[in-house]
Amino acid sequence: MAQTVKSAVFPVAGRGTRFLPATKASPKEMLPIVDKPLIQYAVEEAIDAGATKLIFITGASKRAIEDHFDSDPELESALEASGKQELLESIRRIVPKGVSCIYIRQGEPLGLGHAVLCARAAVGDEPFFVHLADDLIASELPCLTQMAAEHERHGGSVVAVETVPQEDTSSYGIVAVDESGRVNQIVEKPAPEDAPSNSAVVGRYLLAPEVFDKLETTGRGAGGEIQLTDAIADLLEDAPVYAYSFEGKRFDCGSKLGYLKATVAYGLEHPDTGAAFHEHLRELLAE
Repeated sequence: MAQTVKSAVFPVAGRGTRFLPATKASPKEMLPIVDKPLIQYAVEEAIDAGATKLIFITGASKRAIEDHFDSDPELESALEASGKQELLESIRRIVPKGVSCIYIRQGEPLGLGHAVLCARAAVGDEPFFVHLADDLIASELPCLTQMAAEHERHGGSVVAVETVPQEDTSSYGIVAVDESGRVNQIVEKPAPEDAPSNSAVVGRYLLAPEVFDKLETTGRGAGGEIQLTDAIADLLEDAPVYAYSFEGKRFDCGSKLGYLKATVAYGLEHPDTGAAFHEHLRELLAE
């Protein structure tokens, strides 16, 4: 029987240079989509999927993430005194009871694989999620919950995939799979003519703990960094990894255009802004 996934790893040490100067002093993961930062969407998805241990791999200028998930008695008292009960509850729900936050500093920017390896002691010998907050996925059933169900069906590791244009394969890890969906090849950022498919891994992983052993011996790959994709390629020789085509709409919030698209999509669905925002956009388009 597949183990329940209780740990979620959030690699948040990146500098977010594509959003400078906005990210000069504030983490890119704290960029808001309407009224919640990207990292809170990520945490909520992990908690919905059953995670109770949240492991943040941080770097310089990331203190705001710790502050966001810490309690703030002064703010809570002020909201309570003002009778703003709904806002007070929204603050208290950021980290529910029974959920713990662990912060680990990534000393050097050696890549996603190295960031995941930094979480080894905190994760232990259990399967775990890796969630990249840049990839915001809107879906009725959260993506990690879908992947946990897939893990329950057949065990093994699971990577979320979606089809991308052939010319974009050099921006992703690309997989080839057999009839059962089991991955038999994964390549980091192949040129379009070398890609085994156009099925791209996006920012959700459910990984067996054996991947840590692979990361320990993984050399530097694409971009001179320790790539998680390379470790998963090594894992294929010893354990099953499945590609999962999730249900939902993905927004690449690591790009300015993707971030704007997400802001519009979530703004239209938000109960406080949806109707008025829709009317505003309709008026803009009519001009």
